[in-house]
Amino acid sequence: MRSERKSAWRRAKRRVAHSIKLRMVLVFLVLAAALSFVFFTGAQKAFTMGWRDAARPILMDYVDRLTLEVTGGGEPSVERARAITERLPLTVRISGPVVNWASHPNQGPPDWVRARNDGAPAVGQDWGNGRDWPRILHRQTADGHTIEFGINGDAFEHRPRMIGYLLGALLLITLMAWLYVRHLLKPLDAIGEGARRFGAGDFSQPIPERCVHGPDELGELALTINTMGHDIHQMLEAKRALLLAISHELRSPLTRARLNAELLPEDEDVQPQRDALLRDLQEMATLITDLLESERLAGHHAALMREPTDLAALSHAVVQDLGARHAGASRIVVEAPAGLPVVAVDPARVRLLIRNLLDNALRHGGGADLPPVVRLSVEGGAARIEVRDHGPGVPDEQLAQLAQAFYRPDSARTRSAGGVGLGLYLCRLVAQAHGGSFEVRNAQPGLQVTVTLPPV
Repeated sequence: MRSERKSAWRRAKRRVAHSIKLRMVLVFLVLAAALSFVFFTGAQKAFTMGWRDAARPILMDYVDRLTLEVTGGGEPSVERARAITERLPLTVRISGPVVNWASHPNQGPPDWVRARNDGAPAVGQDWGNGRDWPRILHRQTADGHTIEFGINGDAFEHRPRMIGYLLGALLLITLMAWLYVRHLLKPLDAIGEGARRFGAGDFSQPIPERCVHGPDELGELALTINTMGHDIHQMLEAKRALLLAISHELRSPLTRARLNAELLPEDEDVQPQRDALLRDLQEMATLITDLLESERLAGHHAALMREPTDLAALSHAVVQDLGARHAGASRIVVEAPAGLPVVAVDPARVRLLIRNLLDNALRHGGGADLPPVVRLSVEGGAARIEVRDHGPGVPDEQLAQLAQAFYRPDSARTRSAGGVGLGLYLCRLVAQAHGGSFEVRNAQPGLQVTVTLPPV
């Protein structure tokens, strides 16, 4: 039970710490309590200071008049005293040699009227805590009677309790303050959602106009963030257009260079340089193709051409194509259950995905004793592609960055070990374009990439 209370207290503290609305309401309540304390304390001090000069003489004169009304200038009269108690919320107690009567015998004097506990008499003009009230409320008549006046507590108990109204009013004010603060800061929710969309690269939906046209600082903040998002969107579109234009224009000179390289004589002196030049040209052409495809997929400009596809046959075709570039491609193992059903995917882009995954596995796990493995499965219409190598893997802190554009781990920054860092990035874009998922993890040993492509 105690642990549940601690957990609830921690949740409440965390919620208050992360909510500016709750903190503002708490500040209002603390401020109201502080102002009330200062006001009532000041009023009490002011009343105390003015008691001797104003209130005390008036009260004593009033009690004298009540005493005169009870006695009528002679012996105290029970009838006149009873008439006073019926007219006013007072108690009257008469004690003496002839008349002994109490209007409310069951009521004792209240705490603030009782004499001091030590029995010491009132001194001078002191008042409060029972020290001065007996002098003010007690009167001695000439015939030896004592008349004591007090406040009738029953009259106040029968009236509605003001404390209930005060608590209700306090709760109502708190609720109204909370609703107003919530309404006042409601644009912050839309601004936060808009900022998260911009951070994820979605600029299609700006922050709503009702937040932008607000007549306060929040409206100015929303307008500023919308302007920033528009500028960033234009900058990214300009960068994408420039990259697409450059990549497209580079294709023609690369094609001419490759044609000229293939026309070189195939003699022993030129053949090594010719083969190296053709490999570099092919690598540049592949890089340009990957750049174009990544920009199409990242910019949501590419429409998928889905058609029934045999993943096993597609994987074997990719392995065969990789044999021209990687000597270890013939060792790749493709595991697929018999009768694997066809799936509706874009074969060209899934082919690119499998090619990049296997190329990455061969680059970074080709030196291992065990070859890369491709596992294919279809469950509930969703295709699952797993590619695993048996190399050294990568540090766990770098796994989340492997699928970013142009990122390469430290072990893959040499020309012979790694490419330019677009392979896994393209694989993630292909998976996302199909509405699927892309996951990378260390298989110990090696790296395992799992791609899931859901049905249409």
